[in-house]
Amino acid sequence: MIGHKRVPSREGGIEIVVEELSVRLAAMGHQVDCYNRWHGGGGNKMPREYKGIRLIRIPTFRRTALNAFVYSVLAAVRAVFGGYDVIHFHAEGPGAMAFIPRLLGIPVVVTIHGLDWQRVKWGGFATRYLRWGERNSARYSDALLVLSIGNRRYFKDIYNRKAIYIPNGVNVKPSPQPVEIGRVWGLERNGYILFLARLVPEKGLHNLIDAYKMTDTDKRLVIAGELTRNDAYVKKIRDMAQEDSRILLTGFVQGRVLEELLANCSVYVLPSDVEGMSISLLEALSYGVRCLVSDIEENLDTAAGFASSFPRGDVPMLKQRLEGLLKQDEGVHDSVGQIEFVRSRYNWDSAVEQLLCVYEDVRKKGKEEDRTQ
Repeated sequence: MIGHKRVPSREGGIEIVVEELSVRLAAMGHQVDCYNRWHGGGGNKMPREYKGIRLIRIPTFRRTALNAFVYSVLAAVRAVFGGYDVIHFHAEGPGAMAFIPRLLGIPVVVTIHGLDWQRVKWGGFATRYLRWGERNSARYSDALLVLSIGNRRYFKDIYNRKAIYIPNGVNVKPSPQPVEIGRVWGLERNGYILFLARLVPEKGLHNLIDAYKMTDTDKRLVIAGELTRNDAYVKKIRDMAQEDSRILLTGFVQGRVLEELLANCSVYVLPSDVEGMSISLLEALSYGVRCLVSDIEENLDTAAGFASSFPRGDVPMLKQRLEGLLKQDEGVHDSVGQIEFVRSRYNWDSAVEQLLCVYEDVRKKGKEEDRTQ
């Protein structure tokens, strides 16, 4: 597995996906190596093994534009000497290196987690590099996987490449009581609106804050995400939050606190402009809470009618839909049906079974090509 930052981690959706898949594959008896990014300095604390997965450290820069590029090159070169049946790249940037093992006859699978070049944070060079990674993923992968129907259609239309849709899973759990979040922040069940995601422009948090400030409610707005230092967008969010005492910035959360926040919110809001397949949206849906999302195709496909929506970037409509949900009788919401829908459609074990079929197919294809040469 190449493309994530590190396992174990909840730094982003890719990290969660790689961990969930790898742990299950290892438990089934398969050897799985995850290529973690390593920045030196305290790296000895990084484990070499996790739940049956071997963790391979790949050195790269800590915080530069070259971080992902250097990691992807070194990981791909290291992997071609690993004797692997399959090398699995995750995301468009790392997928740029798919040609290295493919040209050496090693089966390659690439998962596109989203069209990363669309994200606001990238400059001209980075955007061109990601588009190159997208093209290489489509051209050199033996199997191309996507997380949304829209992305499957995109690769067919743009590259005439058939992609396989395998959705992410979610671990459906009982709803915990708001013990820790009550003790730390005084939060109560149904007493707050939740935003839980990375604090980056394409998640649309600034639009949610603008809409919330115009909303007459005593429910707090809880913003859960890493407050990265020296980040211009995070500073903007801090400044916006300081203008309204109802807004709470929790910083990065995980474990029991994360579960309590998701399970006990009145409304979970994802106002993103760009998504792949949001893990936090899946988790919110799995707890049966009411969800409000922007109307981009990836969000609507994921929620499949179990979330309210508003036009992307439309602050007045976001305010209107949010107010409507807050005024709505909680009993109107079909939380049981929502949970059962998530349980049946988004299952990690099913995802692993489908992934193993893909691996076997590309292995057989590789052996057949070897015999014909």
